[in-house]
Amino acid sequence: MLSRTADHLYWMSRYTERAENLARLLDVTWQMSLVPQSVAAENQNWGAILALNSLESRFAESYAEINAENVLRFMVTDPNNLSSIYSCLRAARENAHAVRGTLTSETWEACNMTWLEVREQKFEQIMASGIGQYFEWVKLRSALIRGVTFGTMLQDEAQNFIRLGGFIERADNTARILDVKYHVLRTNGDEGTTDFYRWGAVLRSLSAFEVYRKVYRDVITPARIADLLILRLDMPRSLHACTKGLVRVLEAIKNGQSAETERLAGILHAHIHYARIDDIFKQGLHEFLTDFMDRIYDLGDGIGRDFLVPAA
Repeated sequence: MLSRTADHLYWMSRYTERAENLARLLDVTWQMSLVPQSVAAENQNWGAILALNSLESRFAESYAEINAENVLRFMVTDPNNLSSIYSCLRAARENAHAVRGTLTSETWEACNMTWLEVREQKFEQIMASGIGQYFEWVKLRSALIRGVTFGTMLQDEAQNFIRLGGFIERADNTARILDVKYHVLRTNGDEGTTDFYRWGAVLRSLSAFEVYRKVYRDVITPARIADLLILRLDMPRSLHACTKGLVRVLEAIKNGQSAETERLAGILHAHIHYARIDDIFKQGLHEFLTDFMDRIYDLGDGIGRDFLVPAA
C-alpha cells in the first residue's frame, strides 16, 4: 500500500475517533456542571479541558473569559480551532475523500453525510436543541462510521491502518479523560449522592456505566473506575484493550523498518498488562497516565516515521 493512502486512512480514523472522544469529554463536563457548585469551580472544570488539549493561548486569542458557553463554542463549532468537533469531522471527511476509491461506498457515505450535517449546525441551534443531544449524535455518527467500515471493508492493510488510528487515538483520549476528571473529582468531589452522580457521569462518558455495574455489582469507587478503564482487557475503551490492539495491528503491517515501533508498542502493552492498580496508585495515577500519554505520543511518531507520509 502507498504510504500516502495509509496516511489518509490512519488520519481519517484518528479524527473520527477524536471527535467522538471530545464529545464524550465535553458531555461529562456538561453533566457535572449541572450539579450545584460555585462558579469558580465550574469554570475551573471547563478550563481543565483547554489545558488538557494545550489550547489555553489559542482560546485566549478569541475569548475573554473561560466559562461554559465560550469553551463549548470553541470546542464544538469554532472552525478556527483545529481541535474542535467541527474541525475534526471536516478533517476526517477530507482524508476519506482523498482515498475514496479505497473505501466502500457505505463508509464514504457515512463520513460524507456526517460532515454535511455538522457543517449546517450553528452553535445557537445546537444549544437550543440541547447540547447533550448533540454530543449523543456525534457519538452515534462515529459508531456508524466505525460499524460500516468494519462491516463492509475487506480485512486487508487498509482496514489495519484504520484500526491502528482508532486504537492509538482511543488510548490517548481515555487516558486524558480519566486523568482530568479523576483529579477534578478527587479535589472537589463531595460525598454521597452528588459524588455518585459525578462518578457515574465519568463512566457514562466512556460507555462504561453498565459495564461497571456488571463487573463490580457494588458502589462506584475511584479505584474501581481506574481499574476498569486502565487494566480490564475486556473493556473496549480501556488502556489494556487499546494497547493489545496496537500490538496486533503492528504485527500484521510490520515492514523492514518498523521493529523499534513494534518494540515500543510491546513494552507499553506489557507495562499495562502486568500492572496492578495498587502499584499504579502508589506511583501516582496522574504520573502513570502522563507517562502513558508520553509513550503513546512517541508511538505515534514511530508509526508516522515507519509507515506514513513524512511530515513536511
